[in-house]
Amino acid sequence: MEKYYYSYEEFLKDVKELSLQLRVYKPDTLLAVARGGLTLGHFIAQALDTRRLFSLNSIHYEKDRVLDTIEIFNIPDLNDAKRVVIIDDIVDSGVTLNEILKKLKQIYPNCEFKLATIFYKPTALIEADFKVKEATQWIDFFWEVDPIV
Repeated sequence: MEKYYYSYEEFLKDVKELSLQLRVYKPDTLLAVARGGLTLGHFIAQALDTRRLFSLNSIHYEKDRVLDTIEIFNIPDLNDAKRVVIIDDIVDSGVTLNEILKKLKQIYPNCEFKLATIFYKPTALIEADFKVKEATQWIDFFWEVDPIV
């Protein structure tokens, strides 16, 4: 499988582009999906100058293998949120984000939820509201491969 190395320098450029899109929307809350969305969530929160950054956990992959189940846990209290942007690194199949969205809408029916990702695949079940570039091959994100010793 051919892989694409996504560098820190490219990430910074894409964060700026994604932040510009989000400034127009004016979310009151950012919700990063751990682990893939954590680095992006932190940078977006810095760019938008907000401390209302939360995270939840989702497990649907083990390395590059799709699991048969989707676990969603550690959902934060969003009772005071109105406009929430869910942040992840990629919408691949869309299965995980679709399940996260369903669960959040069920728990917080009065919130408006939008999705923001760097990468997306046009064949995914759902489309991110804010996105930067199409994924055409497997992506090795710098935060996944650089820290490995």
